[in-house]
Amino acid sequence: MTLHNKKTMAGLFAITVALVSTSSCKKYLEVENPSTISQEAAFKSTSYANTALIGVYNQLCGDNGATKEGTIWALSADDFKTSGSYSKQDRRGVSMYGAAPDNGELSGGFLQLYSGIERANICISGIRKSPLYAEGAANQKLMGQYLGEALALRAWFYLTLVKNWGNVVAQWEPSANITELDAPVTAGSTILEHLLDDLKEAETLVPWIKEAGYPDTRFTKGAVKGLRARIALFRGGYLMDKESHTMLRSSNYKDYYKIAYDECKEVMARRDQHDLNPVYENIFKSLHTATRFDPTNELLFEVGAYGAGSRTDTKLGYYNGIRINSNSRFGGGGGGELCIATYFYEFDQIGDVRRDVTIGSYEINDSTYKVLNPLNNMTDAKFRRSWTNIIGTTQTLAVNWPVLRFADVVLMFAEADNELNGVPSADAQNALMEIRKRAFVGNESRIPAIPTDYAGFFTAIVKERLLEFGGEAIRKYDLIRWNLMDAKFKETRAKLRQLMNGEGDYANIPKYVYIKPAVYNVIASGDEFTSLTTYGGSPTAVLFQPGLGTSTAPSGYITKSWRASLNEEYITGNSTGFATYFEPNKKEVFPFHKDILLQNTNTVQNWGY
Repeated sequence: MTLHNKKTMAGLFAITVALVSTSSCKKYLEVENPSTISQEAAFKSTSYANTALIGVYNQLCGDNGATKEGTIWALSADDFKTSGSYSKQDRRGVSMYGAAPDNGELSGGFLQLYSGIERANICISGIRKSPLYAEGAANQKLMGQYLGEALALRAWFYLTLVKNWGNVVAQWEPSANITELDAPVTAGSTILEHLLDDLKEAETLVPWIKEAGYPDTRFTKGAVKGLRARIALFRGGYLMDKESHTMLRSSNYKDYYKIAYDECKEVMARRDQHDLNPVYENIFKSLHTATRFDPTNELLFEVGAYGAGSRTDTKLGYYNGIRINSNSRFGGGGGGELCIATYFYEFDQIGDVRRDVTIGSYEINDSTYKVLNPLNNMTDAKFRRSWTNIIGTTQTLAVNWPVLRFADVVLMFAEADNELNGVPSADAQNALMEIRKRAFVGNESRIPAIPTDYAGFFTAIVKERLLEFGGEAIRKYDLIRWNLMDAKFKETRAKLRQLMNGEGDYANIPKYVYIKPAVYNVIASGDEFTSLTTYGGSPTAVLFQPGLGTSTAPSGYITKSWRASLNEEYITGNSTGFATYFEPNKKEVFPFHKDILLQNTNTVQNWGY
C-alpha cells in the first residue's frame, strides 16, 4: 500500500469486524462471520462502525479483488491481451473471448463482489438504524460520511458485476433480512439507475479529499462524483438486452449523459482538490511505494495493497508489467499481459510521453540490462517491479490499483458535452486539449488538431481514451458502452495484417531490428526508451524506418524480429490470435460460472453459453 498511513490501515484490516450475517439460504451472498461483536453494538460506536466499513473496503483487495477485473476480465481490447496459448478454462480463454462456464477465473472474483455487497448492505442498514446517525446526534456527520462510503463501495461492486455479466442478482438489504429462498435477477439497467440514486445521496455525505484527511484509498466527494459519472455513461451506452440478444441503447440515453456532464463539471470546478498530475509517469509511480508523486490528487480513488498475502495484496508488477528476469537484481516479474502490436504505433512517433510509460518495449535480462522485445512480445508497463522497493522471489509487491483518475473525469466531460450539444463546445475542446498538452509536453507542436464537428470529436475521444488509459481496465468497457467492440476488433485485425505485410501506414516499419543490451537506469520512461542501443540510431527513428531487411545482424548486434514476429496465427489463430472467439451481441458479457447457477436458481445462463 503506497500510503502515509499504511500501518494504520493495516491494523484496521487486521482487526476488521466483518459483521456478516448468516444468509437466509445457500446462495452466493452468503459469507463467513468472524465477528464476535453484534451488529447492533457495532453501529453504536463510531470506532466499530469505521472498522466494519474497512471490512467492506477489504473486499476490493487481493487476488479476487479489483485486480481480477484489471488484469483478467478487462482483456482483451485493442490495447493489451493475455500472454500464452488458449484454454477455455483459464485466463487465456477470458482474453480470447472463449471462456467456458467452468472457467475458474469467473467464480472467485464474482463471489468476492457479492461478499463486498453483503458487507456494504450490513453497514448501510446498520448506520441508517444507528442512534449515532439520528437527526441532531453528535456523530451524525461522521456516521453519514461512513454511510456515503458504504454506498459508493456497493455501487462499485454492482457496476463491476453489470459490466461483466449484465443482468444479475440485486439485493439491497442484508441477507438476514431476506426471507425468500433465492434472490431475483434484476436488469442491469435497473441496477445502474439504483446506483445513480445511491451516489446522489452519497456525494452529499462525504467530504472533499483535502477536507477528509483521508488518502485516496477511501471514497471522498470527487471520487463519488467521478464514479457516478462513469455509471451514468455506462447506463447511457449500449447494454446487452437478454430478450433480443442484442446490444441496445435507451431512447433517453442523453439523460444519463447529462448526469455525467454535471458531475464531471463539478469535479473540474474544484481544482483545489483534484487536478491533472503534470507528469504522466508519476501517476503510476505513486502506486508502487510509500513515496507519493501525485501532489494534485489526480488519483481520485485507488485500491490499497499490503501484507504479502493473496487476500490483501496484489501481484501487480509480478504477474503483469515489464518482464524482468528472476536473476536480475530486482528478482523476476512481468509478462502476463502483452501489447497488441499495432498499439505501439497508435502513439505519435516522438511526441507522446504516454507510450513509453504504457508499453514495455524492452525486458530486463539476467544481468539487469534492458533488451528490446520483439514486436509481438511487448508488455504493459504501468506496473513495474523495478519501481517498488521489494526484491527477491516474492510475488506480492504492495502495488495499488488505480480505479479512477481526474483525466477520466476530463474526458468523460468532453464526451458528454459533445453528445448533448451535437458538437463539442469550447469547454469540451479545451478539455481534450488539456489532456493532449500533458501527453505532448515539450512537443506541443505535434498535438493533433482538435475536431470541431460531432463525429470527428467523438472519433478523437475514442482514440484519446485508448492512448490515455491503456492497461487500466477501461478500454474494453468503453468499447462495450459505445457498441464498438466488433468494429474495433475487425479494424485491429486489418491493421495487424497491414503491419505484418508492411503495407499502408506501416510501409516503413522494419522487418528486423538489431540491438545490443543496454544499461537499465530506472530513469524516466521516455529516456529509458531512447537510450536503448539499436543499430542505425535512436529507436525513435529505427522503429519507423525499413532498415536492412535481413535476419542477419551487423557485427556485435543481436537480431530482434519486428514485423517478422507477426503471422496469421497472431492475428486470427485458435491458439494465440487476437480476440479470436469474440461474437458480437453475445460475448460482450461473460457466462455465469456453473457453480453460480447451482447456488441461485433464478440466475439464468447468459445467451449462447
